[in-house]
Amino acid sequence: MENYTFNSFTLQVEGLKITEVSTYPVFFFFLLSYVIIMFTNIGIVVLVCIDKSLHQPMYLLFCNLPFNDIVGNSIMVPRLLSDILLPPSERLITYYECVVQAFTTHMFGTTSHTVLMIMAFDRYVAICNPLRYSSIMTNRMVVKLTVSAWGAALALVGILLGLTIRLNRCRTMIMNPFCDNASLFKLSCEDVTINNIYGLTFTVVLLTSSIGSIVLTYSKITFVCLTSKSKSLNSKALKTCSTHLFVYIIMFFCGMLIVVLHRFPEHSDYRKLSAILFHIIPGSLNPIIYGVQSAEIRKFMSKLFQSRKGSF
Repeated sequence: MENYTFNSFTLQVEGLKITEVSTYPVFFFFLLSYVIIMFTNIGIVVLVCIDKSLHQPMYLLFCNLPFNDIVGNSIMVPRLLSDILLPPSERLITYYECVVQAFTTHMFGTTSHTVLMIMAFDRYVAICNPLRYSSIMTNRMVVKLTVSAWGAALALVGILLGLTIRLNRCRTMIMNPFCDNASLFKLSCEDVTINNIYGLTFTVVLLTSSIGSIVLTYSKITFVCLTSKSKSLNSKALKTCSTHLFVYIIMFFCGMLIVVLHRFPEHSDYRKLSAILFHIIPGSLNPIIYGVQSAEIRKFMSKLFQSRKGSF
């Protein structure tokens, strides 16, 4: 009788299927992307910390995004880079490392949604209740919103991975470039109906909450802008909300591409690549988008460069 509960603690990662000729171009592309992500996101966090003019709720809440990009990409990309240079048979990972990587990967995706939701609330208060903004968006409220964004993601992902690690494993091949929940529970030969049901519920609740909050807040913001005769209010709404909405759209479509490609097994290689780009594209573009749109960040950077020129 075949043993279905051998529970090996050493797993093999399938990784990306790339030709020998394209190995180094792909490696350097992901390496360059990782360097850009680290440099820009760490720079934004440091900038908000040291410049007192940026100690505003909008920027403090935004700092959750670069922090999430730093952690999410630091767990996934370096491991991916090392696997690219290894032959498939040597792409090994321990079970515990795989669980940590899967947890971080899902926290990254979930927190991207929850953080953008609390940022939408901030924009709603700023545009629709400008006179009460300072009394509503206090430091305490910023802390509450931040804790709620990370806490909700932690609870949802914790249950997701908790249902998976209870399963016995009878396979060792991770059919993905990195570990995630689906690749982990597919190692099991047990009934994974509960995992599939919760995974679907998890996705529906997250996307419904995310899309619902964005639609609701932006509908009210649009209504206020259309009924207001204040050009300064409309200009402020256009600048701040377009940036936030653009970041959300990039993240949403990158995520939806993975979901759609899951329905087409014959395009598994494209799905794997899109899963990697889900980490890299938003992480690379978010700081640039906010940096270009924010007058405060541009002003600080111009002062910094002027002071450096003056020192030479």
